[in-house]
Amino acid sequence: MTDTIHFPVTKTSHSRISEVDFSNLKFGASFSDHMFVVDYADGRWGQGKIVPYGPWSFDPSMAALHYGQAIFEGQKAYRSPKGEILVFRPHANFERFNLSAIRMSMPEVSEELFIGGMMQLIQLDRDWVPSSEGSSLYLRPFMVSTDEFLGVRTSENYRFAIICSPVGQYYSEPIRVKVEKEFSRVADGGIGNAKAAGNYGASLYPTKLAQQAGFHQLLWTDAATHTYFEESGTMNVMFLVGNTLITPSIGSTILKGVTRDSVLTLARERGVTVEERRVSVEEIVQALKEGRLKEAFGVGTAATIAPIAMIQNDGIDYHLPPLDQRPFAPSILKELTDIRTGAVEDRHHWMMKVQ
Repeated sequence: MTDTIHFPVTKTSHSRISEVDFSNLKFGASFSDHMFVVDYADGRWGQGKIVPYGPWSFDPSMAALHYGQAIFEGQKAYRSPKGEILVFRPHANFERFNLSAIRMSMPEVSEELFIGGMMQLIQLDRDWVPSSEGSSLYLRPFMVSTDEFLGVRTSENYRFAIICSPVGQYYSEPIRVKVEKEFSRVADGGIGNAKAAGNYGASLYPTKLAQQAGFHQLLWTDAATHTYFEESGTMNVMFLVGNTLITPSIGSTILKGVTRDSVLTLARERGVTVEERRVSVEEIVQALKEGRLKEAFGVGTAATIAPIAMIQNDGIDYHLPPLDQRPFAPSILKELTDIRTGAVEDRHHWMMKVQ
């Protein structure tokens, strides 16, 4: 159904693609020529349209600026060796976006707007999809409340939009992480399982402190006791202890990662024992001390798979084995990459081709 949708298009009069150095792409620093936009008013979504990428004007009282009704998704499109453009698991992101919308008391978006608008936008800006190894077109669907009113209430007006950014690797090296036990990102019953802007805003200050101390990211722990792992900044986290892949189970404080689900699926197919459960800091530190922690890595749309080089807990640095002694994560990454670029059979039907 989404293949036949055609939204009105206003093309840019001047493409900016020549201004981008595709051999040195910085994550989220440049944006394609067009964007998809649709407004919600009077209880329904209006006409979606594709327009030149550019600034918006808004009233200083716009609700999103004051009360935080803002959600987003992150997903990617890849160029295959044949020149085809493939989007990774768009329906999974579509479903999660609407779960975030419900939790944030925002209107759900139809498949026609979310996936149909995305596919037509990518088709129009297809020259922006890079082809170099490790690169992709990052897709950012998002929604903000647009009421011009000061008062704590659910907004009546919203804007949904999709913008695109050609990107390279998120992390250029194995990451150093710190177990965070002072600050909390979210708590039970909060919005930790929604991809809401406020979740990231709450994490910025402690993450900044960690980065100033030489770390790339934090390993967040539960707000109640700070004894169980949750997420790692922009990623879900996984630990290979012996021959068992362990990751914190999904709940109200942990985002249901699409890459997380994909990695667990591929691991199970290989016969790897997978455990989704509460994972204590003490358990992982003990495994580190005893040499049983073979690998640790973050998984997410931006980073895909980011190997962890060092974990600091209570001021003590624990170093993981060298990368050349960690075969699991690189092999999973290669399999994911091959699926995403069409190099191998897409047996899970994860990829959607842009027609």
